[in-house]
Amino acid sequence: MSLHITPPQVECKTPLVAIIGSGNVGSALAQRVAEKNLADVVLLDIAAGRPQGIALDLMEARGVERHDRKITGSMDYADIAGADAVVITAGRPRTPGMSRDDLLRVNAEIVSGAARQVIAHAPDAVLIVVTNPLDVMTHLAWKASGLPAQRVIGMAGILDSARFQTFIAMELGVSSVDVSAIVLGGHGDLMVPLPRYSTVNGIPITDLMDAATIERLVERTRNGGAEIVELLQTGGAFYAPASSTYVMLESILLNRSRIVPAAAYLAGQYGLHDLFIGVPVRLSCRGVESILELVLTDQERLALQQSAQSIQKSLSQLAALTS
Repeated sequence: MSLHITPPQVECKTPLVAIIGSGNVGSALAQRVAEKNLADVVLLDIAAGRPQGIALDLMEARGVERHDRKITGSMDYADIAGADAVVITAGRPRTPGMSRDDLLRVNAEIVSGAARQVIAHAPDAVLIVVTNPLDVMTHLAWKASGLPAQRVIGMAGILDSARFQTFIAMELGVSSVDVSAIVLGGHGDLMVPLPRYSTVNGIPITDLMDAATIERLVERTRNGGAEIVELLQTGGAFYAPASSTYVMLESILLNRSRIVPAAAYLAGQYGLHDLFIGVPVRLSCRGVESILELVLTDQERLALQQSAQSIQKSLSQLAALTS
């Protein structure tokens, strides 16, 4: 007697995530999404063979990692059709001595081109931008795609908050599971960590550390990405950015409505208009469901405004470069 298993003739719809860019962040994110069994993945890049090779490598690990998610490598945007979420990671990474804003011109063309392809092939997707300079690239992707603002989100606040959370846990010698931290503002040197809203099992860190220690951790958070760039010498962070992006994807695809800090479009909230900047948002299958306005001190609000002014300056620079 012989056994023969017939493959299904009709495929059921499974969640699909498209990742534009198969560099370190894109590859690490593809691994997270597949191995956590969240969705099938299309990994897209212009480098012939790279996305296909990474996809095949990840596929060959399925039996070990115990999942059945499909990972496809491609150079053709047609393969992202039907994606529920698209993540743009493509762009030039920072090198030592290079700021995020130095990347402005070189990455603008990459991100705008990718965003136009996304709307052409996956018009119903929620778009997440990871490419730096993050807040400006998110604004550019929104303009290029024509998507509603709530369906375009920048990944930064979760990453910056995770760094602050890690440094707090390391300083106090406590589990990072018990630490909650929040960082607002642009993804750069003028980000705004909020010690008053950062806690250890509900206890504000302002009750656990002196002001000088907190300020040291705040500065390390602001320079968290640059610190890794200096250590690596040949690129930037990718494991923590991939994990942070995964949190956003999970909340969107599973409709978890998690409250997380992310770069969202403001139209008057926090007194700011017509820009993407890091604020607490509620993420669902529709993207940004709502923006939470925290009660800020005068000093915190001023810091957020200064961060916004820096983003607006970069937007003006980009407009001048592309006019």
